[in-house]
Amino acid sequence: MDIISKTDGGNTTIEKHKQIINTPFPRLDATQWHFPKFAHKHSPIINVNEAQSENLTRGAKIADAVAATVGSWPFIIIQSIILLAWIILNVVGWIKAWDPYPFILLNLALSFQAAYAAPFVMMSQNRQAQKDRLTAENDYLTDCKGEAELRNVMEHLDHQDHMIIELLQHIETQHERIEALHQIIIQRMEQMPSEVVKTTLTDIEQIQQAAPDQQQ
Repeated sequence: MDIISKTDGGNTTIEKHKQIINTPFPRLDATQWHFPKFAHKHSPIINVNEAQSENLTRGAKIADAVAATVGSWPFIIIQSIILLAWIILNVVGWIKAWDPYPFILLNLALSFQAAYAAPFVMMSQNRQAQKDRLTAENDYLTDCKGEAELRNVMEHLDHQDHMIIELLQHIETQHERIEALHQIIIQRMEQMPSEVVKTTLTDIEQIQQAAPDQQQ
């Protein structure tokens, strides 16, 4: 398109473009460039196993050891072998039967074992229940922190979206002003003598050709 060709609008178009150029250019609010800061307001996450190990008393350690022993396959196998040998030896009578049928001494021994093993197991279970409650509370705090951090990330993204939209609006405004200036320049050049316009265009082309050479 020839730059010196006639365009529509005349003086009315020039006045319209002047109004666009003279419109106060909105400035970016500096406060919007500061992102919201995030601060943890929850208690710190703890290692439940380490916390429990540090607070274990000697009695709790003994209870855990007894419960772990009683609730194991080696204990069941050894106890079964002892009970079977006890019954066979007393029934067959290869040696003097120290506990004949109905094995009252054996029942008494098993009763003593159950009477002492049950409290140890209960103590271990109570401590495990306390550990489970602490684990659940720790998981809840972790979830709360994760939710707070996710909310902060979403706020950052919303803030960035707002800033991007505002920047695009500023770019669009600048584009309109540049386009208005371009149209005014065209209108003014149409009013200039042809020789002056051709000389100006020649100078512009020389400047454009020299620019890539300077960049290299």
